[in-house]
Amino acid sequence: MLFVYGLSNATRSGQSPLNLILIGAAISFFFQAIADGIAIWFRISKDVSMWTSGGLMGVDWNILSITPVIGLALLLSLVFSGQLTVLSLGEETAISMGQRTNLIRTVLILLITLLAGSAVAIAGNLALIGLMIPHVVRKMVGQDYRKIIPLCITVGGTFMILADYIGRTVVSPFEIPVVAIVSVIGVPFYVTIARKGGIRAV
Repeated sequence: MLFVYGLSNATRSGQSPLNLILIGAAISFFFQAIADGIAIWFRISKDVSMWTSGGLMGVDWNILSITPVIGLALLLSLVFSGQLTVLSLGEETAISMGQRTNLIRTVLILLITLLAGSAVAIAGNLALIGLMIPHVVRKMVGQDYRKIIPLCITVGGTFMILADYIGRTVVSPFEIPVVAIVSVIGVPFYVTIARKGGIRAV
């Protein structure tokens, strides 16, 4: 993430959200290709695919060892939620209100990196949840991140648990991957948003 942040600074358009997303996506695809090549070379592609597809299979109580780190990152996210709301109003507005935008942005990017990395380490690649839930929550409570962040934690966690429960019970004793359950809901959701012209809000 720091590499993405540095590359974004080096471009003409700077640290725009779109720039960060595009550079991040390009780097992600690059390292994914390397990971796939390593998995094929060492013949562990089956094991790797279980992780990259996303889900809670194989998660055990050992994961509790990182909960203090996740808890601290979530707490700091709540502490900085007010500043994030001000920053979302625009750079000039935030500066005029006395916000140290560069410092706040750096701290927030570090928190996002820590939380996103922890989520991927635990549950694998479930990007649809990370895109869908915040969009739904914004529709419910508006643009105030003091409300958005705690509600995203609650709704996102609940959605993940329900998706995992459905995957484990619908065709028991077999298990449907969580990513399949999420895709059944998420793909039509985004198609609907795109048709309504609301994809920019995501």
